[in-house]
Amino acid sequence: MPSSLHKLNDLLAAILPANSFYQKKIPTSSFSSLTEFSNTVPFTTKDELAADHESHPPYGTTHTFPLHRYHRFHQTSGTRGKPLIWLDDPDNWSWILDNWEWVWRSAGVLPGDTAFFPFSFGPFLGFWAGFEAATRMGVRAVPGGGLSSEDRLRLLQRSNSSILCCTPTYALRLAEIGNNIHLPTHSLGIRKIIVCGEPGGSIPEIRSRIESAWNARVYDHHGMTEIGPVSVSSEENPDLLLLRHSSYFCEVIDPASGSPTPLGETGELVLTTLGRHGSPLIRYRTGDLVRPVPHLDNPDHFALLGGVLSRTDDMVVIRGINIHPSAIDAIVRSFPDITEYQVEIDQRPALPEIRLTVEAPTHTATALAAKLRSTFSLRIPVSPAPPGSLPTFEVKAKRWTILR
Repeated sequence: MPSSLHKLNDLLAAILPANSFYQKKIPTSSFSSLTEFSNTVPFTTKDELAADHESHPPYGTTHTFPLHRYHRFHQTSGTRGKPLIWLDDPDNWSWILDNWEWVWRSAGVLPGDTAFFPFSFGPFLGFWAGFEAATRMGVRAVPGGGLSSEDRLRLLQRSNSSILCCTPTYALRLAEIGNNIHLPTHSLGIRKIIVCGEPGGSIPEIRSRIESAWNARVYDHHGMTEIGPVSVSSEENPDLLLLRHSSYFCEVIDPASGSPTPLGETGELVLTTLGRHGSPLIRYRTGDLVRPVPHLDNPDHFALLGGVLSRTDDMVVIRGINIHPSAIDAIVRSFPDITEYQVEIDQRPALPEIRLTVEAPTHTATALAAKLRSTFSLRIPVSPAPPGSLPTFEVKAKRWTILR
């Protein structure tokens, strides 16, 4: 199998003659080592891509081939700014499906299995790629778009599905609805759940709640529309997220200095797409905070302990305390009777404040406030709310509001 350096040099040789975005950034198409590459080539940032799209609408200048060769249109979710449009040619798309098929097989999904997709397909890449990769490898893929949650559960039951693919939030939401309509999810025959789109599958408290509600094994996965499918949980250790090193050159850096992060310390994941020649990203700062640790089987690779811990732009500082959304989520989900919650960050006072609203009884809200205070050494007000009063989500949950 070609090495990462060999694939990297092949990538650069293929794109630099025609890719105007990277012609300006990369001085040569051949490097003698990955260290030389990292020391020479600058990062690519999402702000940089946004500026390029703004200057060259609608697709930017990151494409290697003439536009008529691109047949797939995708768009980022836009949760952190204006959505980016991303195009793929047939070879790109085949590479993306290869990576998603690796996710499926790593989770033990086999041809002949039946996988249920309880969401409506939008313009971002992940759902389309997961669905098409499943069908390509011989998995019976059941689309659940355009239905209510109740009808999705009934279709899941009728289809004899054994695999579920959704966000962690929606897995818990479906379990709640199943109990309400006397169709408990633990009785539906789901054996494996691949969760993606937000942290949760690598957070023990959330993973445990999902597995208990469905009587199924949870596998975490993450990727990005502009990058592709990147990771999947280790079969041996669910706290480890394995990266697709054969498809990506993976680095972890200090977000402030840009220098490499040692194993065991938290840093920002940086990825280079080794096989997406038509719309490549070179040393792309993903904004994902991760903790690299030695890989179980390959000393040249690393895994991610605890999955994607947070986003570089998600952390808030409240009275000198760093607070990540995943840390709040883990504590909230340790209370089984909290169905939904919202977090409000008020940055208008001289000292920013944080407060939570939870769908739970008053005594649970009081207990949660006590646990938050003991964890963060910070008083965080928690208010109870009536059942059904807070927003629910099918895809990426938007629970944090920042008042500026």
